Amino acid sequence: MRFLRKLEKTLYFILNLYALFNLQVFLLGFYIPERDLNCNYTRITILTLILYHLIRALRLGINPNKIRDLLPDLFFISIGLAISDSQRVFQFYLLGRQSFLMIKNLALSDYRKKNSDHLLNNPPVFVLFSFFLAIFVGTLMLLLPSATAAGKVTTFIGALFTSTSATCVTGLIVYDTGTHFTIFGQMVILTLIQVGGLGIMTVSSAFAVMLGQRMTLKSESLIQNVVGEQTRFDMVRLLRNVIIVTFIFEFFGAAILYGTFHKTFVSSSQALYYSVFHSISSFCNAGFSLFQSNFMQFRQNLNINFIVPTLIILGGIGFPVMVDLKENLFRKFNLSRLSLHSKIVLATTLILLVSGFIGYFITEYSSEMKGFALHDRILSSWFQSVTTRTAGFNTINTANFGKSSVLISIVLMFIGASPGSTGGGIKTTAFAVIVLSVLAMFKGNRDVNVYKRRIGEDIMKKVMALITASLALLSFMIFMLLILEPFSFQQTIFEAFSAFGTVGLSMGITPHLSSLGKLIIILLMYLGRVGPLTLIFAISETKARTNFKYIEEKVSIG
Repeated sequence: MRFLRKLEKTLYFILNLYALFNLQVFLLGFYIPERDLNCNYTRITILTLILYHLIRALRLGINPNKIRDLLPDLFFISIGLAISDSQRVFQFYLLGRQSFLMIKNLALSDYRKKNSDHLLNNPPVFVLFSFFLAIFVGTLMLLLPSATAAGKVTTFIGALFTSTSATCVTGLIVYDTGTHFTIFGQMVILTLIQVGGLGIMTVSSAFAVMLGQRMTLKSESLIQNVVGEQTRFDMVRLLRNVIIVTFIFEFFGAAILYGTFHKTFVSSSQALYYSVFHSISSFCNAGFSLFQSNFMQFRQNLNINFIVPTLIILGGIGFPVMVDLKENLFRKFNLSRLSLHSKIVLATTLILLVSGFIGYFITEYSSEMKGFALHDRILSSWFQSVTTRTAGFNTINTANFGKSSVLISIVLMFIGASPGSTGGGIKTTAFAVIVLSVLAMFKGNRDVNVYKRRIGEDIMKKVMALITASLALLSFMIFMLLILEPFSFQQTIFEAFSAFGTVGLSMGITPHLSSLGKLIIILLMYLGRVGPLTLIFAISETKARTNFKYIEEKVSIG
């Protein structure tokens, strides 16, 4: 028995060495050039993992729980042995497996057990981990040979970038989605968009409810955190409403888009596929398009310029607002019945849309839209105003934007969508609160009042923390990109704000970024989707709270 334990530890150590080698393969680019040698290396790692499990089974025995834990390993071992050219998939899986086990062992050690248990019951941590897990699985799927078109090569950093962009519903791409990926690869991307747009916890809980399982208090708290609902609410009803509203809008969006795409494609099945893909991508504010020129060829199409912005706006106002509107529509609609949150979101969204429309109409009138007819200028300005805040589609070439249009875009992208929505940014409510607080200060009011309601000081503190953290993060990341990349300041800052706002617009530099530059953009997309406040809360929840206050003293501020 002691011999088996030592042999098991030795094999586990060897697996860690394989994982370390795989890490430098993916990050540093050192790769085994010969295909046969690479295949043999992968087979050796697979055999080592199989031998490790056999020794472990001999030492500890076999029971249903252990078999269940073995399923992921068995699945990827099967892929590694049965599918040709799948070496990278298994190597990446082994890297993730060993990294996870190492973190788990550290977290479950005696001196950290209390803190790890506390973290696992922390909703912000769960949100961070769930998105990370979805990105990891998506990367594995996109590395499969069946996900890539013949003659195309998907690198690890390219698969990771695409998976992050889809899960975080951003839309920045390093490969053309329609030509680089097969139908299977596109379906992986579409699944990541839908799961990332709704929120991983929302989707998993929806399946649990459909299977008849009851929701725990922890699950309700997690969903409340994901969809942005602040007050206590019937979570099962909220969950049902979110799923129903989402699929109703996506269904009707696809049906209307089909009216345009069936004229574009000879095949009705292809037209239907493109309609469904772009409807989901629009509602989830993802910005992924199967057209190489995005929607530029549909610049004059009224159908596209109506339904795509409508889906983007509906997906960007947030699920609490949609549910609130739905509840009011079944009764005699009265604006006063809407919650303060809904009123602020709707008013701010309207102001931003109108402001963006006027801004682009003026700044690009004699530039990118030079020679356009008046109705084309109106449609293009409207489409760009809607898509810049959250979605990332475009009907005009953003690479040719002037400095004033870039500034408008940066402001809109930084504000982003609304809480509990499929978009990123600091959110419309945070922007509204900071503007209202400035107006209150100018008016000499002590409190921040809106719609005959007062906004609490704790909300003000969160808004200030969010904006400060967001600007600090963006400043540091832009600084790093300016050091690493040869692009202009205008192009770099546009790319960074687009990633953080999960917008997906680019001035054409995304595919040409270095590996380190892409990693920075990946991190910005991830933090922009989960929100800087989520990260702050995840860290702060582990800190001990003090029950005393220091003596107050005045500080001059100007």
